[in-house]
Amino acid sequence: MDRRTLVLGAVAYDPKVVTIWEGFKAFFAERELDFDYVLYSNYERQVEAQLNGDLHVGWSSPLAWLQTVHAAKLRGRTAEAIAMRDTDRDLTSLVLVRSDSPIRDVADLRGKTIGVGASDSPQATLIPLQHLADCGLDPERECTLVVHDVLAGKHGDHIGGERDAVRALSAGKVDAACVIDGNHVLFAREGTIASGSVRVLCRTPPFDHCNFTVLDDAPRALVSRFRELLLSMSYDDPRVRTLLELEGLKAWKPGRTEGYALLDRAVDRTGWMRDWLAGI
Repeated sequence: MDRRTLVLGAVAYDPKVVTIWEGFKAFFAERELDFDYVLYSNYERQVEAQLNGDLHVGWSSPLAWLQTVHAAKLRGRTAEAIAMRDTDRDLTSLVLVRSDSPIRDVADLRGKTIGVGASDSPQATLIPLQHLADCGLDPERECTLVVHDVLAGKHGDHIGGERDAVRALSAGKVDAACVIDGNHVLFAREGTIASGSVRVLCRTPPFDHCNFTVLDDAPRALVSRFRELLLSMSYDDPRVRTLLELEGLKAWKPGRTEGYALLDRAVDRTGWMRDWLAGI
């Protein structure tokens, strides 16, 4: 791979992804950073491509970050989170029940049906189920899980599974539903959740979402310039603001990794990554 061009990998979870990265490409070109991107249909393919040296930076979901970390470790390598959105920090997921439900605490979910998002969704499946386990419930054994497996491989970025889980809750098909806090607000605003029809049973501890991931063999000068330009982007610049709004942020922040501990425990508890790692 040409080490004069910084190559980024991202997952095409929505058509707007092309618009976003074409805009970023123009922004970087104006500042003399030779930048290109490759889109993948799923995060597993993106992570494998990064491990194989086909790209320098991965725009990683939280689960893709952990996949990269664990797979790199098996190869005696290391991964680093260099930047993330301001909106990737300190998020929470919720377990919702209908307002008239007799369910009052986590223990009341025993024997009940829980609607979750895609099977590989950190925010609407893995993390909230881990939180229930931390609260003393074994959701896989003591509950019936209804998985809304929309577009597997995209790690819940499309949010379709969450929307379906909430619809199932409203229709009385499940007793509880798991969503990320921001989508709870979105679904209420768009009318998927009728006003006053649901309440929050519990909330997870804070966790972090996506980050830009690099491996230890990435070209340091290009990566450093890429990160520098990201952190310099100003929401006050109208041209930049459009790109930031499409990507759902107001400012880029330095990467951090402590916000993935809850998801890491979920992956370990369920063995979610075991078969994938065995095939790497």
